[in-house]
Amino acid sequence: MQSGRIIIVGLDGVPFGLLRELSNKGVMPNTKEIISSGIFRKMQSSLPEVSSVAWSSIITGKNPGEHGIFGFTDLSSNSYQLRFPNFSDLQSEPFWNVINGKSVIVNVPSTYPVKEMNGVHISGFVSIDFSKSVFPKSLIPTLREFDYRLDVDSTLAHQSMDLFLSDLEKTLHASIQTYRYLWKSVDWKIFMFVFTGTDRLMHFLWNVYEDENHKHHGPFLDHFRAIDEVIGEMITGLGEEDLFVMLSDHGFERLDYDVYINSFLRQEGYLHLDKDKELELIHINSSTKAFALDPARIYINLKGKYPNGGVAKQDKERVLRDLEALFSALEIGNRKAIRNVYRKEQIYSGLLIEKAPDLVLVGDNGFNLKGNIRAEKTIGKEIFTGKHTQDDAFLLIKGRMGENIISDYPTVCDVKALIIE
Repeated sequence: MQSGRIIIVGLDGVPFGLLRELSNKGVMPNTKEIISSGIFRKMQSSLPEVSSVAWSSIITGKNPGEHGIFGFTDLSSNSYQLRFPNFSDLQSEPFWNVINGKSVIVNVPSTYPVKEMNGVHISGFVSIDFSKSVFPKSLIPTLREFDYRLDVDSTLAHQSMDLFLSDLEKTLHASIQTYRYLWKSVDWKIFMFVFTGTDRLMHFLWNVYEDENHKHHGPFLDHFRAIDEVIGEMITGLGEEDLFVMLSDHGFERLDYDVYINSFLRQEGYLHLDKDKELELIHINSSTKAFALDPARIYINLKGKYPNGGVAKQDKERVLRDLEALFSALEIGNRKAIRNVYRKEQIYSGLLIEKAPDLVLVGDNGFNLKGNIRAEKTIGKEIFTGKHTQDDAFLLIKGRMGENIISDYPTVCDVKALIIE
């Protein structure tokens, strides 16, 4: 265990290349200073590359086969009924439960509802009820005074990008007020603070980052300038025994196509829904061989496992091979749409692996894979201009650390080892 204090700053979704570029261009001078004197690595995200899985892996040091979070959604046992796993479903201990000293944990995704702990915990998205998002509850009036928001109102982007950016700025301002208050008022050992507005900004406005002449390019950069100012405050007075860690949970890139995996499975004859019913998972019939959950988790419709299972155990391997070939060959616009097709045994380990998807797909550059069962077409494009990536999250470290812990290309599961040695 580190002898000094530990500061962990999360920038949700920020890719290695973007952070390096903003630092070099003078947008994030404090970050540039840390990069010049610390360790800066490109990092692999989780599979799938979504925040619920990645942050659960970061705070536990475990893979989904051990901590049990495979996505933002899952299925109830022996059912096609969707459910939404939360912090109560996490099967491995977060690091703040196994250290001595107080922790301040703010805005870490998928940590709702909060639990009693030694310190302060304000959960990140998806958080529904404010009263279940804050520990201790005595902090709630202060957060109300700051106009603290549990998340940016992303629905505003569908009305006006100006409205969205205004809400983003207000949310960031309230978050910064909260950080400054807790930084001074709590005698903490570990302080972890995650900025999630970065993910929202890049989903809706990645094209703005690429276009320096866009009217919103300045506000895009200003968001990172404000974060960098906080980083500068945090590293001021950093002692020799202290450790500063900054990281993202996944990367980002331009989105060219949305690819609806369940629509593709229907088109290819692998997924069948009862006729005259809505396009819902609960209407899967026994002729279905496979179906998908967001973003691209493939489940074989096994007999005995699902209510209308249609694939016998002895046929599972054949279906898996057929699907691997099918997805590997998928091309859109003369471009390969899927970079990798993984079997669960290749990427997961642990007692919970039987709950894992049978296959996990990773989209190639520009292809955003989606499990939306209601999509009528295989290919589309919605409001997002940016998409998640798996292979270019970042990890930045300053201060005392075990050099042997950080490889040239670490994974999100490696982060806990920096904290608990």
